[in-house]
Parts: sequence; structure tokens; C-alpha cells
Amino acid sequence: MKDPAVRSLLIDRAAQMLAARQPVTLRSLVAGTGASTMAVYTYFGGMDGLWTAMRQEGFTRLAARLAAVSPSKDPVRDLAALGAAYLSNAMASPDLYRVMFDAGFELEDAAAADDTLHCLVRAVERATAAGRFRADIDPLELATQSWTIGHGLASLVVTGPLPRQSLAHGVPLLTALFTSAGDTPEQCRRSVERGWRPLGAAQPRRPGP
Repeated sequence: MKDPAVRSLLIDRAAQMLAARQPVTLRSLVAGTGASTMAVYTYFGGMDGLWTAMRQEGFTRLAARLAAVSPSKDPVRDLAALGAAYLSNAMASPDLYRVMFDAGFELEDAAAADDTLHCLVRAVERATAAGRFRADIDPLELATQSWTIGHGLASLVVTGPLPRQSLAHGVPLLTALFTSAGDTPEQCRRSVERGWRPLGAAQPRRPGP
């Protein structure tokens, strides 16, 4: 019987080794894990299957994080919360996050990656239906722009040079984006602040009493 914990262990270890620029071989992968080299064939069919599974696992974990965001009566807050969930996922599995967007490895199910973007698209559609965004807004385009902000912050903070406090920049960035889509500035800012709570992000202090 296959043990999902062993599968996850090997995927995480391979991602860590790649991040550390260590050569990933059958023997180096299982060294110190208690698993045998045969486990790579049992769970992945070989090393090629491992690379594919690594990318897929990244999107699987991301989908689970996004699914955990409960829709509220405020669709703009939900959009910001989905962005925060994206960042939280990246911070929880930074090594795997690096692999997710390496197109050198195939995906087992490319539609699963598309589904993560469609979560944002549906939130944009809800915000438009609620009158927060203009009717002429393209949901896919705005969702992609929102995702670009989250991905940029993740790349710079999770896998790059900026401290985690920089995640707070997501509030003004998303507020500006959603305001340009038709939302009112003050209402938008309040919604984004309620939704934007990625792990480790300091909430910005607002001026005034």
C-alpha cells in the first residue's frame, strides 16, 4: 500500500535539493529519508515522473489553499483574500513554489493549474455583478493582473531579496488595480485590507485619528 506521506516527503526533498542546487539522483534523493530507491519507482514510475509530480503537487497545494478561502458578502475582499492565500501557499512551500513555474517539467494535469486562475476570475465576476467593478471589465484580464501582483510579491519576498514586511505593499497595489476597474477608493481600500492577510505580512498603518 502506498503511503501519501512518503510521496510528499520525496517531493519536498527533491524541491529542497533543487533550491540548494544539489544534484538530484535516486540515491541522493532517498539518503537519510528511510525510503529505498525503489520508492521513486513505486510512487512516480522513475525520476521523470518525479519531476512531473513536483510541479503538479505545487498546484494541488495551491488549489487547496484557494479553496479554503470562504466567499463572503464582499467579493473585493475575497479577491484580496485569494491573493493572500496564494502568498501563504508560497511561503509554506517555498522550494516547491520555485518548481511550479519551471516549464521544463511537464504537468500531469494542465487544467489543474488553469483552475487556480479561474478562482480569481469567478471572484472578479462576482464583484462585477455586485456593481463594484464596471460592466466592461474583462474578468480574465483583471484576474491575471491581480495574480501578477501576487506572483511578483511572492517572487521578491518568498524566493527573493525583500523582507516579509514588503508583503504589505499588496494593499496599495491591489487597491489601485481594483479602483481602476471601477471600485470606489475608500470602500476598495477597506475591502482589500480585510482580505489581505498573508502569513507574516504586517498590516499597513493608515493615517488619521
